[in-house]
Amino acid sequence: MVLTPHMRQLGVTPNLLKTTKQVTCPRCGKTFSLFQSRAIACRGCRRSATTCELARCPFCDFEFPLQQLIVSNEQRQREISRYMNKIVNDYHRSVGKRTSR
Repeated sequence: MVLTPHMRQLGVTPNLLKTTKQVTCPRCGKTFSLFQSRAIACRGCRRSATTCELARCPFCDFEFPLQQLIVSNEQRQREISRYMNKIVNDYHRSVGKRTSR
């Protein structure tokens, strides 16, 4: 997906586009976004509060590297992971929910 000037004006970033891209689980074949993975399947995981470089399928609970999903190198993998962790943590702080299970 291309980031248009209108999308930039609304605050959409390239990292946000990466996290909303639909990916397919290598185990069960169902599709989901990285945002769904972090917000649902990784909720409460101690590693998700740090720079975990894995995605977890919200359907079958299978973990696999982000590199297979949306990025081509380890630096981008960590950057996307930090970005998603910040979004999820900010959400939990704003609504008063704990990130632990």
